Amino acid sequence: MFDIVSAETIREGAATDAYFDRTVAALDHAGRDPHVVAEVTADQFPDGEFEVFAGLEDAAELLADLAVDVDAVPEGTLFDGGPVMRVEGRYTEFARFETALLGFLSHASGVATNALRARRAAPDSSLLSFGARHVHPAIAAMVERSALVGGFDGFSHVAAGELLGREPSGTMPHALVICFGPGEQEAAWEAFDAAAPEGTPRIALCDTYTDETDESLRAAETIDLDGVRLDTTGSRRGDFRHIVREVRWKLDDAGHDDVEVFCSGGLGPEELRELRDVADGFGVGGYVSNATPVDFALDIVEVEGESRAKRGKLPGRKAVYRSADGEHLVLPEGDDAPADAESLFEPLIRDGEVVAEFDVDAAADRALDDAERVGFGSGDDAENE
Repeated sequence: MFDIVSAETIREGAATDAYFDRTVAALDHAGRDPHVVAEVTADQFPDGEFEVFAGLEDAAELLADLAVDVDAVPEGTLFDGGPVMRVEGRYTEFARFETALLGFLSHASGVATNALRARRAAPDSSLLSFGARHVHPAIAAMVERSALVGGFDGFSHVAAGELLGREPSGTMPHALVICFGPGEQEAAWEAFDAAAPEGTPRIALCDTYTDETDESLRAAETIDLDGVRLDTTGSRRGDFRHIVREVRWKLDDAGHDDVEVFCSGGLGPEELRELRDVADGFGVGGYVSNATPVDFALDIVEVEGESRAKRGKLPGRKAVYRSADGEHLVLPEGDDAPADAESLFEPLIRDGEVVAEFDVDAAADRALDDAERVGFGSGDDAENE
């Protein structure tokens, strides 16, 4: 019914580029199927421009049951060069899966990276992912999961919540208020309050027909309110910081100091830094969901025990480390590791069996810890977003 490649097709290796099918056919015709080591990399050498590694759970599911061994850096790790994954086995065992493997890792890592930039811009604020409407619905769960890896507190997508075992968050759209009409905002808020399940935060959208301060005060007087959300369009926004401060002031002045203020609509790190001290939380959409995928490649670096690589790539197995001061190090495997460094590669698959465990919260903690160590989202990194 939809232009969607099924999970079964991906698992069968049919979600591939045609030349991999032709490569497997050519090797089979020649009676050749070497034992190889291949590495997934974005940059050959560390360059100081860190990104978040994500999508590993899907990658493990893709390669499970194949006759391969796989090592990878843990999900949530920040990297700025060198391999993030190593695959070892007969080449035709995994050749057809390269396209899907890189897709799983590239897209999720891009989303998680922008999510972490947003989190670092507003470290103490509530952050929700509102970007599922900007992507193909088939990948909504990937977007929401990757946002969690980047440090978000939650997301809005219902089906993603079912897949990930998380309760989706959400308030109300302008459409609800518009269905009641001008001057009937109170009726819309009352309907929302009456219909929403117990435990759902009562957060009213307060910028549909009149001034944000007017609707915020009216909503606070109408229902037992937890918060207001301001989603004013850019064309009407003016000085958004001033608007938020005025709403906060007038709510406090009217005795509603327990009502929180949330903002959404076209927000990125710059806007979050500007508003983080006057708003309690944010819904971030396109900045995260529309992130540019990380440009990973999978390259053979060893054939039958002999180091090999295409021109411009580094042959031989590599080891990756994080030093105590946060430096990302890439060395030939077998070289002595720096005394203060920890190895980042961990076993993922052994002879087709997934041996790693996946925990979104642990990945998010790792990303935040790494960001602090390497200075991600501050200084020059913030200026180059």
